[in-house]
Amino acid sequence: MEEGKTMADFENEINASMKKFREGDLVKGIVAGIDDYLVHVDLGTYMQGIILPTELSNDPDYRAMDNLVIGQEISTVVIKDDDGNGNLVLSLKEATETLAWQSLKDGQLERKIYEVKITGQVNGGMVAYLEGIRGFIPISRLSIKRVEDDEKASYIGKKINVIVIEANEEKRNLILSAREIEEEQARKEYEDKVKAIKPGLVTKGIVESIMPYGCFVDLGDGISGLVHISQIAHERIKTPHEVVKEGDEVNVKVIDIKDGKVSLSMKALVDVMEKSEPEDDTPTEYSSDEDATTGMASLLAGIKLD
Repeated sequence: MEEGKTMADFENEINASMKKFREGDLVKGIVAGIDDYLVHVDLGTYMQGIILPTELSNDPDYRAMDNLVIGQEISTVVIKDDDGNGNLVLSLKEATETLAWQSLKDGQLERKIYEVKITGQVNGGMVAYLEGIRGFIPISRLSIKRVEDDEKASYIGKKINVIVIEANEEKRNLILSAREIEEEQARKEYEDKVKAIKPGLVTKGIVESIMPYGCFVDLGDGISGLVHISQIAHERIKTPHEVVKEGDEVNVKVIDIKDGKVSLSMKALVDVMEKSEPEDDTPTEYSSDEDATTGMASLLAGIKLD
């Protein structure tokens, strides 16, 4: 008797080794051997399990040598209780699907990001396998940019990040999307760029669009700001079209940044430029706390002559 083991322990081990399995049972085992044609699984019973290459995965790129290691615990489903040689025939892909659907449903709720490899194209989108499940990526969700049909082939073999949009086990629908991830990345990059802009900045920009309430100015690097109609000119105007047109290069000053929106002013910059203009050397008028006069006596007052 092995040290530390009781008769009850041995009895339990014997009972476990004699356990009977039925088709459809979900069982765990240890990978005992891997070759090009079979994966051998130790189930802790008098019967050994085998997995045929066709029962490894629905993913055409799956290779047992690359994805399994000896000693690894795996879950499988019994698809035949005897292959004629005393072995249980197991399916890794069926067990993977059973466990994967629940995992993917959880991932959908958590908006988990997965990396997938695009393996093919079909009408309306692309195909990628996730946790052994065939997923569909609609062409409209392949990228934040518009992807044309003749561009789809360039995505085959490419790895991209996706989230799960739908995981319906009953209908066997797995819908994936990369667009939302790219949108989130673009939003963060935009916010970081806006944070780098400080009120008071004076710069140039191009009028990209005109609305009744103002005009939007492209500041470059993907950043735009609004010049409200009240900030376009000193004089009252009925429409921005009176002063600017699309494509104009204008000087603007950043006057406020709030909730990621940049507020600009053309009027404030005109004020700054007027203040910075050099004074005319020609005498015009002088004012002080006292009454101003241009009389000779006043001009000479206070000057001591020898």
